[in-house]
Amino acid sequence: MTFGNSAPNASPYADEGPYGTPVAKHKKAGLTRRGKVAIAVAGVAIVGGGTIWFQVHSAAVVKDEKEAAALQIQMKKLELEEMKIRNEQASTDKKAATASADKIQTAVDKCVKDSSDLIGKGYGSPTRSDVVADCKQQYEATDRSGMEAAGTARDTGNGGGGGGINSPALLGLVAGGGLAVAVFARKGKKADA
Repeated sequence: MTFGNSAPNASPYADEGPYGTPVAKHKKAGLTRRGKVAIAVAGVAIVGGGTIWFQVHSAAVVKDEKEAAALQIQMKKLELEEMKIRNEQASTDKKAATASADKIQTAVDKCVKDSSDLIGKGYGSPTRSDVVADCKQQYEATDRSGMEAAGTARDTGNGGGGGGINSPALLGLVAGGGLAVAVFARKGKKADA
């Protein structure tokens, strides 16, 4: 079928124009416009997300550092309070010891004064140093027993030392664990061989 002035094709399968075989157009290598836009959007999303994550992470780190600093300050305050309590207790103990020593000295002096009429009365009578030593032994022994009772009551009140693991028990546990690991490792080697 022919329309107008055109000449019929000699071959219906020939793809030739009036100027010869057309030159094939090659597409440029690279992305299309849509691909470029998609990559730009993805890049902006990654950079924006990274920036937001960095800001959130930095804020969390700063918050953690502030909490750690506040906790350290609180620990220092507690240590200071503990030191104050220990100093007050030491002061109280020192005052009690001084008062106790004064009472003992007064009692020893009174005992020596009361026993002074026995000193040097005759053959076999005690000397002054014997009387002083006897009086000191008598009054210091009674006072120290009270101090020891108070010390043991104070130690039992603390509750420290009764619930821990002592070093021989810990050493035994570690040795037993090491032995168990060695036995299982040896059995594993035998099973592999």
